[in-house]
Amino acid sequence: MSLAQRKFFTEVAALADKHVTVITTTGKKFTGTLLGINPDNLSLCIAEAKDETAQVSHRLFLNGSVVAQISSTEKPFDLAALAARLEKVFPTMVKLYEDKGFIWVMDKVKLTERGVIEGSGPAAERVQRVYEQFMSETKA
Repeated sequence: MSLAQRKFFTEVAALADKHVTVITTTGKKFTGTLLGINPDNLSLCIAEAKDETAQVSHRLFLNGSVVAQISSTEKPFDLAALAARLEKVFPTMVKLYEDKGFIWVMDKVKLTERGVIEGSGPAAERVQRVYEQFMSETKA
């Protein structure tokens, strides 16, 4: 797989759990939360998918062959900026796995755009505080 292909799939994967608008090849438009995407054929699963008539489907599955466009108005989370901030507090102890959507700190604390998801104790608490400060500054 080429670097460009990996970057493409990383961007597509970053849309998971985000609000998206999907336009089909027949011109139908759906908005909802992207729950899953098949990277092999770009088939989608959208939660609470609303069409142009405001009809809502609890789950909508679209075959990738009918997907013409996927767009998101949400700004992607800047995991690299958070990793840089953590690096200032934990020099040489931060590993960024941007393609997988997480940061490892001290090889024992796992952090995503939602906060600390693995690890405990004083180190995890400190990482969470850095995360919370970062979030408050980036939302302002």
